[in-house]
Amino acid sequence: MGVKRSLQSGGTVLSFLANILMVLSTVTNYWTRYPDGHSGLWKECNSDVCSTIPCQTMLAMTGACIVLAVGSGIVSMAMGLRILCHQGDSLRGRTASAICFLSGLLLLIAMTGYTVKDVWKSDVFFSWSYFSGWLALPFSILAGFCFLLADMIVQSTDAISGFPVCL
Repeated sequence: MGVKRSLQSGGTVLSFLANILMVLSTVTNYWTRYPDGHSGLWKECNSDVCSTIPCQTMLAMTGACIVLAVGSGIVSMAMGLRILCHQGDSLRGRTASAICFLSGLLLLIAMTGYTVKDVWKSDVFFSWSYFSGWLALPFSILAGFCFLLADMIVQSTDAISGFPVCL
């Protein structure tokens, strides 16, 4: 297995891990903890009684961005799998890279928005769902770089293929 194939495989695995962490973060209700309970993007639980959170602008923006990040992450992972299985062309590698970076940007916007909402409250502590969202960010960005570097290798191999060079 060459460097190009290793980078493509690494990008696909990192994209898969980022998607798992983003989905886990999105669907769980442990973004913040406070003395009486915990809350997530969609529900708030006080003393073992959970209810839907009323619409708040920052939560709606966070939810929309993280859902879009998950969707674009799934698309980039599917493109990475297609590249691995069918030896996709260079355009597909660049597109997978761009979509990974887009997913990372959307995740960064979502996580920053949620952080700003609760950072100044003294009795609120961030919990594991929140941190798994932040952990997905470097995986998504690294997956984008893996696809980008693999694409650069394909480009350079295509560019020098006509020269009588022994590599």
